[in-house]
Amino acid sequence: MATDGVITAVIVDDHAAITAGVRYWCEQAVPPIHLVDAGARLAAVWTGPGAAADVVVFDLELVPGRPDFAELRRLVDHGRRVVVYSQHADAATALKCVDLGALAYLTKREGLDHLIPALRAAAQGLPYTAPSLSGALAADDAPDRPRLSPREAEVLRAWFTSSSKELVAAKLNITVKTVDTHIARARVKYANAGRTARTKSELVSRALDDGLVTLAELNRSDTPG
Repeated sequence: MATDGVITAVIVDDHAAITAGVRYWCEQAVPPIHLVDAGARLAAVWTGPGAAADVVVFDLELVPGRPDFAELRRLVDHGRRVVVYSQHADAATALKCVDLGALAYLTKREGLDHLIPALRAAAQGLPYTAPSLSGALAADDAPDRPRLSPREAEVLRAWFTSSSKELVAAKLNITVKTVDTHIARARVKYANAGRTARTKSELVSRALDDGLVTLAELNRSDTPG
């Protein structure tokens, strides 16, 4: 976040009217959010003011009929905090974006009520669940997707990016025994889903596949090696 505390977002969207609406909401927010307009130019996310933005607001379909999941993955893998802002309301698209590491998935109909809270959460590296995503998660019946609790997921992410369980316990203000309990429960849930993860590296691999953690987060970790 900028040193003056002002959140900066860069929007990638090929519809000027959409960007104008988002700019208005950002200007009216308290405190305001500074918006950089990249148009449909993905390069503008990586250079100039867009490169320093706290959050990327990403229209998934800059080319009609071609959702750009590869660019979303690239953004997340490079440590960018992404809010997908899309016309698509189907659960499969929302879930895939979250699996790839988007911190929020909003349909454009939800923007008025949910985009500003989503941007504020994403600027802090926190997820935001809008109604469309909430419905998609509730309806997700993928048999190999373990149902981790928010606390289990939090403990796993902290463990993956820490060199010891003691550091995890201190960071989350819980005991090492509690850390072990959450990790054990996650292992059981993965095993029940037919995706056994007996070692830490196997559990990391499963979590990467599910979008629970990104390569960028692992690369920033304090884990040796």
